[in-house]
Amino acid sequence: MAGGRLSTHVLDTSLGKPAQGVRILLYRVSGNTHKLLKEAVTNSDGRCDALLLAEPELKVGQYELVFCAGDYLRASGQAGEGALFLDQIPIRFGVADAQGHYHVPLLISPFAYSTYRGS
Repeated sequence: MAGGRLSTHVLDTSLGKPAQGVRILLYRVSGNTHKLLKEAVTNSDGRCDALLLAEPELKVGQYELVFCAGDYLRASGQAGEGALFLDQIPIRFGVADAQGHYHVPLLISPFAYSTYRGS
């Protein structure tokens, strides 16, 4: 696939499987302003059914993905009573090349997360 694009997926490292049903919000960030661009939910493979952004919508600049991990952890039975250690997980990243492929995966458990620029 040619042209710029943004994708993600979520893996539950505690259960050792894709995280289905994680709500994801995508924002374009400019200074202190966040503009909601898209909302998606992960499928049974932990991926979104479509790209989050593709050209011409993907532009050079700052973006933020907010993963609603708390809702997922509650639904999967991994959350106890009261406040969660991880609830919403924001990942802010920059797009330097609007023609590039930006894949931002999230690995989650009830007490930790990690991310990287995937392929």
